[in-house]
Amino acid sequence: MLSAVKRQTGLLRQASMIRPIRGLASASEESDLIEIELPETSFEGYNLDVPELKFTTTKGNLLQMFKDMTTIRRMEMACDALYKAKKIWGFCHLSVGQEAIAVGIENAITKQDTVITSYRCHGFTHMRGSPVKDILAELMGKRSGVSYGKGGSMHMYTTGFYGGNGIVGAQVPLGAGLAFAHQYKNEDNCNFALYGDGAANQGQVFESYNMAKLFNLPVVFCCENNRYGMGTAASRASASTEYFKRAGYIPGLKVNGMDILAVYQASKFAKDWCLSGNGPLVLEYETYRYGGHSISDPGTTYRTREEIQHMRSKNDPIAGLKMNMLQLGLANEEELKAYEKAARKYVDEQVELADSSSAPGHEPALLFEDVYLKGTGIPRLRGRTVNETWDLENLKHVPRY
Repeated sequence: MLSAVKRQTGLLRQASMIRPIRGLASASEESDLIEIELPETSFEGYNLDVPELKFTTTKGNLLQMFKDMTTIRRMEMACDALYKAKKIWGFCHLSVGQEAIAVGIENAITKQDTVITSYRCHGFTHMRGSPVKDILAELMGKRSGVSYGKGGSMHMYTTGFYGGNGIVGAQVPLGAGLAFAHQYKNEDNCNFALYGDGAANQGQVFESYNMAKLFNLPVVFCCENNRYGMGTAASRASASTEYFKRAGYIPGLKVNGMDILAVYQASKFAKDWCLSGNGPLVLEYETYRYGGHSISDPGTTYRTREEIQHMRSKNDPIAGLKMNMLQLGLANEEELKAYEKAARKYVDEQVELADSSSAPGHEPALLFEDVYLKGTGIPRLRGRTVNETWDLENLKHVPRY
């Protein structure tokens, strides 16, 4: 084992064993196959046999996950700088420390699967396919943003990604609906519906559990347990903090969300579970955010600086994967530093492109353009006054009556 497995402040230190596999592929591919052996403490099941701790992947896949996590972290750091420069306004929730979840899920599913999450959504938006510049442009209220500058930090969408939702827990029943759509259309896909520990006590979450089980929907309910709902510790808000057991009649799986390899294996397992006709599954990713709930929250009034530093130094998902790859010789220090430098350069370039893009216009046609899907709406929309009634077909103001 690369290092001892320890429980530290409720989270598991990453200590996955990685080995090259010989004799299982052609000479050109042989050295690219990697065997992973996860610590026994990576998973805990509820009415469920946990995923296999041993699995194979490729060197390329591990390097890609390292690049993805590094890019997301650089993007979130850029968001922080832009916010402090007053180029981003309003709410802004960063996921520094939680990168393994978005990256691990995306590498375990396909673009035909669907994902929906809460307002800590920048990393998911990027992993689903949006370039960094479009995400940053949205945060800065630019027309080139993923929501045309109208959504901001909490309302981002792209193909196969349904937000970014600002109402606590509201995305969970929508996720069940997306799973129903997969089932209804006989698609071999599933939905990952993510929510935080702060949303786990919402009634609509339990209603979604019930409907999903009744209809045997291919949905993975994913609780990102970062231990604090805003400034309230999970133990002060929840009578039971074993979120993976919450559904009762739906099996559950707790995952070390600070280990990208554990997240990847659990997410693959969850998708296979759903598509095998087993119905829904509840995952709990144990994770940690280094910053506050949002940028306006210093994050140190309800937890100690020592706790934050301990998690950064002992459980960081990027540093953990980097250490594993270095110890195995999959990459050397210079190569990984080159990837980090490339990610920094890419994000810096994307910041410049986003910052130089234009703001949305103030024409009424832009104000009303996204109220209905084109061709499905009512002919006229009421504005602020009688005289502002808008004709959707002719794109002009008309008398109300």
